[in-house]
Amino acid sequence: MSIEDLLEKGVQAQDQGDLIAAENFFQQALKTEKTAEIWSLLAEVQIESGTYAKAHKSLAAGLLLEADNVDLLFILGDLYLEEGKFDQAIASYQQIIDLNPQDADARVSKAVAQLNNDDLSAAEETCRQALDVDPELAFAHNALGDIYIAQDKVAAGMKCFHQALKLDPSDPQPYLSLAELYYDDDQLELAEEYCQKGLELDASLAPGYLTLGYLCLDQDRTQEAIDNFQQFLRLETSATAKHIRDEVAAVIDGLK
Repeated sequence: MSIEDLLEKGVQAQDQGDLIAAENFFQQALKTEKTAEIWSLLAEVQIESGTYAKAHKSLAAGLLLEADNVDLLFILGDLYLEEGKFDQAIASYQQIIDLNPQDADARVSKAVAQLNNDDLSAAEETCRQALDVDPELAFAHNALGDIYIAQDKVAAGMKCFHQALKLDPSDPQPYLSLAELYYDDDQLELAEEYCQKGLELDASLAPGYLTLGYLCLDQDRTQEAIDNFQQFLRLETSATAKHIRDEVAAVIDGLK
C-alpha cells in the first residue's frame, strides 16, 4: 500500500471515529517515510484519543524535521492549551506570529491562552492586533467577547458574539456563549434556543450540554437535566475541567 493510500485510509478512519485504526495507518506510513505532515496527522489522532504524552513525542519528531512548520506549532500550542500549560501555549503561538506577523489566527489563539492565564489586558491587546490584521475574523470577535465577559463587560461581550455569528453563522461557539449569557439573565427560552442551535452545528461541544443541564434543572425537567449532565461528563475530558466535572458529578448524584 502506498503512503498516499495509507494517509487516505488514516484520515477516513479518523473521520469515522476509529482512532486506533487511524493511528495504525499513520504509523505504517512513517515506517516508509518520515515527514512533518505525517507526524502532524499522527499527533492529532493521539490528542483526540487523549494520549498526550505520545502526541508530544510525535510533535517533537515533526519539529525536528521542520522547526518552522506552522501546522505543528499550532497543534503544539493547542495541546499545551488543552493541558492548561498556558505559558507554553503562548510561546508556541508567538513562534507562529514571529514567522508570519499577518497570521491573525495565531494572534487569536495566543489571546485565548492569555485569557486562560488570567492576563486580561494582554489578551485584549493581542485580540485587537488580530482584528487589525483581519477585521472580519469571526474567531477574533468571539475571543474578544470572552475577554469582555471575563472583565464583566456583558453588553460588549454580547455584541462581539453577535458580530461573530453575523460573520460566520456556521460557528457554534458564539451560540453557546450567548446561551450562557441569556441563561444568566434568566431568559431561559432564549438561552435554550441558542444552546440547541449551537449543538445542532456541533453535537460534540461539552459546554452546551452543561448549559442545557442547568436550563432543564431550573425548569424541573430532572431527567433531561441528568441526561445532559451525563453527556457533558462523557465529552469533557480536559485536564483543566476537573473541578467542574466533580461539581457536575455531585449534582447528578443529588438528583438521583
